[in-house]
Amino acid sequence: MSTADTKVKTQTRVGVSNYEPSMWKVIFHNDDVTPMNFVVEVLIGLFGHTTDTAEEVMLFIHKTGKGIAGTYDPEVAEQKAYETQKLSRANQFPLTVDVEQV
Repeated sequence: MSTADTKVKTQTRVGVSNYEPSMWKVIFHNDDVTPMNFVVEVLIGLFGHTTDTAEEVMLFIHKTGKGIAGTYDPEVAEQKAYETQKLSRANQFPLTVDVEQV
């Protein structure tokens, strides 16, 4: 058999990874200064809540001391937390926002 008669067999394996990126929660903390309507506006404007769900989340935060505004990929969660803090400070409110891995 000559080298011209040699055939190469290749095999490709296609697999789907079971890896799922971790998700992060954006958490709002209650304070005695930030107006409830401001929190509702942020939940609607930055987090895509409806008026009804924004009011529910705001009341939960008010009653329990903190609540989840949304759950996102890490980069999105960090960006939303940053934008919330920036908007809050621009309006002279002390709203505190954290991100926490799910």
